[in-house]
Amino acid sequence: MRKVYARRRLSILAAVTGLIAMAGLFNSPSASAALPTPVSAATARSYLATLTVATEDRTGYDRDLFNHWITISGACNTRETVLKRDGTNVVTSSTCAATSGSWYSPYDGATWTAASDLDIDHLIPLAEAWDSGADSWSSSLRQQFANDLTRPQLIAVTDNVNQSKGDQDPATWMPSRTAYRCTYVRAWVQVKYYYDLSVDSAEKSALTSYLASC
Repeated sequence: MRKVYARRRLSILAAVTGLIAMAGLFNSPSASAALPTPVSAATARSYLATLTVATEDRTGYDRDLFNHWITISGACNTRETVLKRDGTNVVTSSTCAATSGSWYSPYDGATWTAASDLDIDHLIPLAEAWDSGADSWSSSLRQQFANDLTRPQLIAVTDNVNQSKGDQDPATWMPSRTAYRCTYVRAWVQVKYYYDLSVDSAEKSALTSYLASC
């Protein structure tokens, strides 16, 4: 019953919350902004305790089923919006491409001055979301998830670090910068909880361990 209710709730959120975000929260983000602050460790632990534990299933997954990097405001798509939000002194062209600025990657502690050196990481990878319940979502909800700037789901990081992460969960991959790991797992649990996604047993064990030391 909880799953049925949650899916209905998420359908409403896709139609209402997503539109509100696109109309207001996504406009002209501050260059000094960053990943939305995740819930506290205590809240994350309480959220984790309620998540369904289930075996993951990737049957039917295709990245194109998540319409990502949609137009957010004017000429700016989601990637460009996050680059502007997460960078310092970011200058953009008339097409919203970042032409200069500085970006600090919290996963590995590297600083970059070329936008081409950054990827926008889906903190919960799209494939991981699919495995955990997004296979039953509507296209509009998958689009909301893939472009969610309201939850701590999108962040600019070093491109090859993001590529090494791939679709892994915290049981097999964590940021090399240990000072960021608490933020990372708090954000991971918050997003999974908000979207009513499941966790597998190894993932839950890893999250429990990391959160215990937060």
